[in-house]
Parts: sequence; C-alpha cells; structure tokens
Amino acid sequence: QVQLVESGGGLVQTGGSLRLSCAASGSIFSISYMGWYRQAPGKQRELVAGITSVGSSTNYADSVKGRFTISRDNAKNTVYLQMSSLKPEDTAVYYCNAVKPKVDYWGQGTQVTVSS
Repeated sequence: QVQLVESGGGLVQTGGSLRLSCAASGSIFSISYMGWYRQAPGKQRELVAGITSVGSSTNYADSVKGRFTISRDNAKNTVYLQMSSLKPEDTAVYYCNAVKPKVDYWGQGTQVTVSS
C-alpha cells in the first residue's frame, strides 16, 4: 500500500501562486510515475502534470504549460506542484496519484480556489 498526503491548497487571487505537496509513504518502491490531477465541479478529472521516477521526465496539460512546474524530492519522498499565474479556471480539487505496476494510488485531494 502507498499513502499519499496532499497539502498546500487554499484560496488565492488571480495571478497568485501556490505550491502543492504530495508526501508518499508505505510501499513506495517501484512507483514509476507520479502525477497531479484536478477535478472541478461538474467536470471530469484531468491530468495536470506528471513526473517519472527514473529520469524525472515531465509532462503537462496544455492549459498549465508555462505556469505550473512539477518536481520531486526523492529524499523526502515528496512531489511538488508549483502553480503560478493562477486563473479562476484553475479552481478545482487537486489530487496526487502514484502509479505502480497494475495498480495506482490516490490522495484525498486538496482544494485550490482562485478568486477573480
């Protein structure tokens, strides 16, 4: 089992910044990929950004490219999502996801609200 705990969400004004953290614990070996997803009310959950365990290759949704940066600290087993130039449409619950062979894990989510 892998436990994922997100933190760092909150209320911010348009143009502001937030940094989300996802701390992983438990059987974290063989995690190949970690990602941040978000789900706004009435919408499907979507991938925001991801990072591989080997090589730290990253990928981003087009809507956040140039504004969000995903990174990882292996010593702390933590993945971060630095969000800048936030827009009201970034408002959502943000979830951390960890992928292992044949199974993936989800955190409980953290709310990000961007006021206009």
